[in-house]
Amino acid sequence: METTTPVKITRTFNKWVNNPVLEDYALRYAPRSFRKFSESAVANSALGGIAFLANFAIGASVTIAYGFSSAFWGILAAGLVIFLTGIPISYYSAKYNVDMDLLTRGSGFGYLGSTLTSLVYATFTIIYFATEGAILAQALDLYFGIPLGVGYLIGAIVVIPIVTYGMTLLSRVQTWTQPLWIVLMIAPLIGILVKDPQSLAAWTNFGGNSPSGSAFNPLFFALSAGVVLSLITQIGEQVDYLRFMPERKLKNHKIWLWVVILAGPGWVILGAFNMLCGSLYASYIAPSVGLTAAVEPIQQFIHGFGTFIPGTFLVLTIATLFVVLSQMKIQVTNAYSGSLSWSNFFSRLLHFHPGRVAWLFLQVAIALAIMEAGMFNFLNAVLGFYSNVAVAWIGAIVSDLVVNKSILKISPNYIEFKRAHLYNFNPVGFGSMIIASIVSIIAYFGLLGPVLQAFSPFLSLVLAFILAPIFAIATKGKYYIARENPMYATNQETASTIHKPLEHGHNHVHSNNDGVETYTCSVCHYDYEQEDMTFCPFHDGMICSLCCSLEKNCHDMCKTEKVLNDLSAK
Repeated sequence: METTTPVKITRTFNKWVNNPVLEDYALRYAPRSFRKFSESAVANSALGGIAFLANFAIGASVTIAYGFSSAFWGILAAGLVIFLTGIPISYYSAKYNVDMDLLTRGSGFGYLGSTLTSLVYATFTIIYFATEGAILAQALDLYFGIPLGVGYLIGAIVVIPIVTYGMTLLSRVQTWTQPLWIVLMIAPLIGILVKDPQSLAAWTNFGGNSPSGSAFNPLFFALSAGVVLSLITQIGEQVDYLRFMPERKLKNHKIWLWVVILAGPGWVILGAFNMLCGSLYASYIAPSVGLTAAVEPIQQFIHGFGTFIPGTFLVLTIATLFVVLSQMKIQVTNAYSGSLSWSNFFSRLLHFHPGRVAWLFLQVAIALAIMEAGMFNFLNAVLGFYSNVAVAWIGAIVSDLVVNKSILKISPNYIEFKRAHLYNFNPVGFGSMIIASIVSIIAYFGLLGPVLQAFSPFLSLVLAFILAPIFAIATKGKYYIARENPMYATNQETASTIHKPLEHGHNHVHSNNDGVETYTCSVCHYDYEQEDMTFCPFHDGMICSLCCSLEKNCHDMCKTEKVLNDLSAK
């Protein structure tokens, strides 16, 4: 494809994109100048976002479907997998200050290969936005008599003003609401255990609709774990906050690491606890409300608060307050992460970015449509199918971070996310995920027998984890870096390749108020820290990562052999 001559017009963005508080560096490295949050503030924001009541619904749902023992061990097994896979993802994201999408690009998927995972991630946020919105609507219906359809609409649009202001306002919202939420979450459990200690014994004997009753069944165990494993992509929402971690230095390296672990994979500790609570609550209230209503968190908390609060109206009021509070905390995160994901998806495919806030409206609109379609009634089926793809994605990333980067040393030891330095597709992660997803979906539909049908998410995880190193070895790591990045180059030859053009180009280097060196983008003329910049031979100057992504006319000329040779010769 022929490359046209660049038009020397300063790129302008609308006011949403130009406002860092609104835009929240949706498509960029999170710069030092913006990362003024303390470790505790980042942790509070990240953990505040896991207040989702879907955990209670999922715990109840798998227990009713598969019985106590299978559900109990399924929740714990899936929780362990989620915790272990979340460690390397959280660490690399916090260290290199990139969100889930940028991390995926540099972890074996390539620049365009990760658009698929952006779609998978956006789907995850939509599914849980719709699930949580349905739970909120159930509470509004019960307390105010608001029809479910109207409740869905209220639950969808009420988060928009908060999410619009990104991390800055989200961190305050989570801080203000956290203490009250913790008290209201724990109180029903204490009430049930104090009033009725026998409820624990009844829980362990609860069989729900399971043909095997409360006894352990390996296939039902796997099916339970498969539903819970759909939450494996929750780590993406955690790292959307962890990218704002301050620099790791000698004086804070211990607390830094603890925060990354607890606010990253540590979310599943509380998450699994809430699922087990939901399981207990379902067994406790099922005799009085029936198995169908026992899945609904609003019913669970009404009966939980009712164990120690007198008066039906007061109980319903507090239960509704808790549901509304929980939904506000998690829905802002679902909407926020979804807006980031859509921004990444469309900017690469269409070279178009109206701003993160614009995609927030798309996120809310799709979730509202799903709510109106009644997705809550098919929760297990939807999550069970989704697990196969989500687990393949996470398995491929983790394998690249742990095996290919750290052990085999085939993958670069840093996270490259800029278009100018990446191949569009890297078979290491992209190929591994595709193959693992297809095989596990075939198994999910029963074509490989009942055992692999039940264990299809585990099959997906193992396949993706094994295939990534195989592809890396087979390709000799060729498709990780299309053009060396001098920021992370380790040899003198590579460094000289880029530093010479930088010196000859029309570049403007400054230091911001923190003494951090910044470069002026030759296209939009804004200043960015060096991690977000690269040299562009098409514009003959430095270019920021967003302007690089949005450039339609260069046709990736910077990665052609001729241009690479010209740069080396300068």
